[in-house]
Amino acid sequence: MSTSDCDKASYENKRDTKDVVSLVDDLLKKAVKCTASDVHFEPTDSQLLVKFRLDGVLGIVEKLPKFLSDSVIARLKVLGGLLTYRNDIPQEGRIEISRAGNERVMDQRLAVFPTIHGQRAVVRLFYNNIELMELEQLGFSKHIHADLKEIAARSQGVLLLTGPAGSGKSTTLAALLRYILKNFPGKSVVTLEDPVEIRIEAATQVQITPHGQMTFPTALRSLLRQDPQILMIGEIRDAETARIAIEAGLTGHLLMSTMHSGTAGGALLRLLEMGIEPYQVTSSISAVLNQRLVRKLCDKCRREAKSGLFEAVGCEDCFDTGYKGRVLIAEMVQLDGQLRKAILNKTDLDELESILKSKGHTNMLTDGKRLVDEGITTQEELNKVCGMIPDDA
Repeated sequence: MSTSDCDKASYENKRDTKDVVSLVDDLLKKAVKCTASDVHFEPTDSQLLVKFRLDGVLGIVEKLPKFLSDSVIARLKVLGGLLTYRNDIPQEGRIEISRAGNERVMDQRLAVFPTIHGQRAVVRLFYNNIELMELEQLGFSKHIHADLKEIAARSQGVLLLTGPAGSGKSTTLAALLRYILKNFPGKSVVTLEDPVEIRIEAATQVQITPHGQMTFPTALRSLLRQDPQILMIGEIRDAETARIAIEAGLTGHLLMSTMHSGTAGGALLRLLEMGIEPYQVTSSISAVLNQRLVRKLCDKCRREAKSGLFEAVGCEDCFDTGYKGRVLIAEMVQLDGQLRKAILNKTDLDELESILKSKGHTNMLTDGKRLVDEGITTQEELNKVCGMIPDDA
């Protein structure tokens, strides 16, 4: 990716630190124009690299002189309400959004971290994706879509979502909650998040303040006394939160949350590592949904290959990447007798994966092949995102 790809004006004439305010403003505006999800300000020993993440891929868009680094980070700190005089600790904040001509952006988060070359900053941009509000808009396969609707109709149990940051987990949870509120009116829906990422009308949303007295476990214990029927926890991060969440799923609550794990089976085993008893896992977990986002081929320049499938080419519209936008792939594991028995026996991940394979489980690579066949993405992109090589390769 080059600077011209995003129509970027040259900043060579902005060497004076007095122009840092307009420099930072211009970079953030350009990021929104390109629909970048993240803006990275990475110091090196000789310069400050500015990178945009477009459709999940980071690329350098600017190389600023080293002497501007401290001023740029200081400006970001001012925008994010952080302590400008503390350069030795990590800090997090929010950058207020100017609504004048900027209706697309819903939130801007700032994180600053000290490195050996100076402070590194990342701004995450959250957009108003009205086309991804409803469950049927997300692009799940028919059977996963049907399974999610069936789980949403239950009165108790735990649904776990796994996947790396930026894989659409929050969007999926928000769509599920909207589906419940729309199709099962009268249910009490409460969310605990750090921070609240997506506003959901008719749901009670609680923001957990980092390092505050109201932690996830404290808030969750208190909420269980307020008769909620549907609970959503932004993330299960520790054993204490996991224990309370599992108990909630066993006592008449439908609970949804996310957990860091590379695979659906890995999420189940991580609960055991957190000290949750196997019988509690098998009795409470309804399903684990593992998801990723793959880049979509650019409609304007994609080309049909000799194989009959489409391949990436690159044009001005997609910044010469051959891809524009992203689409969801996923796998879902629902516990049955065989899986429950394996968990009760505390089997390892390889054995769990073998059981799933023997049952004809549709993994993410298999789910993604439908998108390759439809000319929506490529096998190369699918392999890259899944970290897998197809059996017939």
